Amino acid sequence: MKRVLVSVEGQTEETFIRDVLRDYLHPLDIHLIPSIVNTKIVKDGPNFKGGLINYQRARRDIQKLLTDSNAVAVTTFYDLYGLPTDFPGYDTRPPQPYAKVNHLETEFSNDINHSRFRPYLQLHEFETFLFVEPDTTSQMLGLGESEANELSGIRSRFSNPEEINDDPLTAPSIRLQSIYDAYEKVLDGPLVTLELGLSQLRQACQHFDAWVTWLEGL
Repeated sequence: MKRVLVSVEGQTEETFIRDVLRDYLHPLDIHLIPSIVNTKIVKDGPNFKGGLINYQRARRDIQKLLTDSNAVAVTTFYDLYGLPTDFPGYDTRPPQPYAKVNHLETEFSNDINHSRFRPYLQLHEFETFLFVEPDTTSQMLGLGESEANELSGIRSRFSNPEEINDDPLTAPSIRLQSIYDAYEKVLDGPLVTLELGLSQLRQACQHFDAWVTWLEGL
């Protein structure tokens, strides 16, 4: 079994890796192991985990993961939205979504500079997935008719859900919470994606699909 270590920024991504992606890749002899980024190192007691505070903490964790010579690869699952401003290439990122994420991933990879490392940044954040099939999301969250129509209306304004932008007022999570203020990312996000299934997520999200294709190729 080929071990792949995945640095993630929180419990939602950890659950998604464990419950959706890992089961899919297991028949290919690939075993994904998520690891939440440490946000604070405590000398006596457990470290604080979750949330990408700055690039140096992520870099430190990735370098630690790369010391595991039994892992065939190390990758990441971080949201592009809210990415720390000290990330490599942040100040020179282009505005177009796919050009932006490719630029940041390239600079990230160049900075780590290791043959077993390939970064992945979710365009624009985990909640992108909840706009893949609005009817399914509405049903899983128990939305009313007007809320469901609003969710579908947002999706219809973009050619694909990965292009729903990352402005602090219009990011996918912000849009979703404005419709359904009871949304709980850690609980609701993984449940909806599990119901949608990996095939629908890949078909709708080309950047995500490219990452899964790379994982399959390992």
